[in-house]
Amino acid sequence: MRHAWHRTARGRAAAGLGAVVLGSALAACSDSHGSGTAAPPSAHGGTASGSPVPATHPLNGGTRGIGNPVLAVKIENTKPALPQAGVSAADIVYVEQVEGGETRLMAVYSSKLPKRVGPVRSARISDLHILPQFGHPAFAFSGVQSKMKKYIRKAPVYDISQENAGSAYSRSSARQIPYNLYGDPKALLKKAPKASAPRDIGFRFGPAPEGGKPTGSFTAKWPAATMGFTWSAKAKRWLASWGGKPDIAAEGGRLGGATIVVQYAKTTRSKFHDFLGSYTPLIQTTGTGRATVLRDGKSYDAKWSRPSETAGTTYTTPGGKPMTFARGQVWVVLLNDGKPHIP
Repeated sequence: MRHAWHRTARGRAAAGLGAVVLGSALAACSDSHGSGTAAPPSAHGGTASGSPVPATHPLNGGTRGIGNPVLAVKIENTKPALPQAGVSAADIVYVEQVEGGETRLMAVYSSKLPKRVGPVRSARISDLHILPQFGHPAFAFSGVQSKMKKYIRKAPVYDISQENAGSAYSRSSARQIPYNLYGDPKALLKKAPKASAPRDIGFRFGPAPEGGKPTGSFTAKWPAATMGFTWSAKAKRWLASWGGKPDIAAEGGRLGGATIVVQYAKTTRSKFHDFLGSYTPLIQTTGTGRATVLRDGKSYDAKWSRPSETAGTTYTTPGGKPMTFARGQVWVVLLNDGKPHIP
């Protein structure tokens, strides 16, 4: 796939032949069957001139912080990292498979910011395929392996990793490295003053559609991790669990969201791997696939569709109508389309 690459946060530009070369390079990060997507095209920060301000926030359906910039943060999601800080304030929480069948979060903020967020961990190649739909967001992470740095430089994100925004991070003496790095969201965004305002990424909020199956709980499974979501009529949201135990926020209370989107996406092998030799999964978030949407104590069969990496992801009912979400925090739980496996 060919993409026109625009100027990045560091002032780099690549177009024409450069776009073709880089697109081919990132596609090669997938498995040998060539199922990976091409390099995400870059985009300028901010909204287009004359664009109308949305009546509600595109990321959570609320009315708060509609014009605030978008900040994405990578957060550890293994036992040594619990409880996590700042996750409950996110508009969207992505759950992604990483090496060894474990998971990692990418929390997306705009409507409000927590005082701190973390433990902040390293980025993965799947992040660079998810983030272009947000325009040119600020992206906070602890770092990446050297082979991936060129893809970060070319991606449509403002790189506010620990390497570039060290003063916005601090380490907690209560935990061991690498589970003790935390970011200050306000300080992080000061390092990316041109980060994009929120835009339409395909989510639709409103009354629940007809149908749906009464559902009390759902368990998402990866090769080495599980997360559960249990409906609470009192709290009017799904309460999260991790490894069969309540997933408690560092600030207190249970993590969880008003809407849980279980998105089944093909998970293949990228060319990257960790120091143990475990390959990094590449989650195919463009194309089409099936999904299960949990809201208001019911589960709905749905279809997801994302035609390109700069486009948002739409969700529809089996009848083709928009699959509306409940207003509030949305979790997008990415599972392999098939049995859990380590690619």
